[in-house]
Amino acid sequence: MYFYKNEFIPKTDIHLSPDDRGYYFGDGIYEVFRVYQGQLYEQDAHMQRLQRTAEEVRLTLPFTSRKIGQILTELVEKNKLVEGTVYVQITRGEAPRAHPFPPQTEPVMLAYCTEVPRPVATIHNGIKAITFADIRWLRCDLKTLNLLPNVMAKQAALDHGVQEVVLHREGTVTECSASNLMIIKDGVLYTHPANHLILHGITRAVVLRLARALEMPVKEEAFTTEQLAGADEAFITGTTVEITPILEVDGHSIGTGIPGPLTRRLQDEFVRTFA
Repeated sequence: MYFYKNEFIPKTDIHLSPDDRGYYFGDGIYEVFRVYQGQLYEQDAHMQRLQRTAEEVRLTLPFTSRKIGQILTELVEKNKLVEGTVYVQITRGEAPRAHPFPPQTEPVMLAYCTEVPRPVATIHNGIKAITFADIRWLRCDLKTLNLLPNVMAKQAALDHGVQEVVLHREGTVTECSASNLMIIKDGVLYTHPANHLILHGITRAVVLRLARALEMPVKEEAFTTEQLAGADEAFITGTTVEITPILEVDGHSIGTGIPGPLTRRLQDEFVRTFA
């Protein structure tokens, strides 16, 4: 069961308009919610980010944040989803193709559920990555439909036989293709500040909160690819990847080449937030 425009309907009954601005301009926004035990995880934080992105791109939401939350909760119930994700996107609406905002359109909301088990193997074993130039626009803090640079980066990772890319701007690390990045050096956790160059990840915020609760020193400051190579530990954070260790970047082992003790401690604490 999907939600489209104003109703819950089967996927086969959805008919997307070729005039939808999300189709030809990527003129829309989205969120991905994690579902644990049938409940939307960090729902308020996701809704706040959706609202902020909408305001920044001057897109009117079709419903209040509270109503959207109710719709997504009902969608989870109708699909009997226990563990997985809920994807929701809202476009500016349907109108003949023209760059300016159309004067009279209604935003179009689409949402659906997907069964997605926790990636236990990669969480435990870790992944490998390569570095890649960050060629995205300068509002990476907004969760919009314009993801072609991310798609190209992710494909580059797969082409090189690894699972993720570490994006950088002239040597300064920002984040990854679909996740935030953190490193640990001498017991201190470093991650790029939440400015316009990275997505303000929900899992990122949870991990920083957990680290501070564990009295782990945290520095939200940019670091370089050289500092990444010299880190004791490194890991990505994200809605579907949770906390996944990075063992190797560009063929160079991070630390001992196995998931580090502080990463493991944060993983354990993270599981307690929903278990």
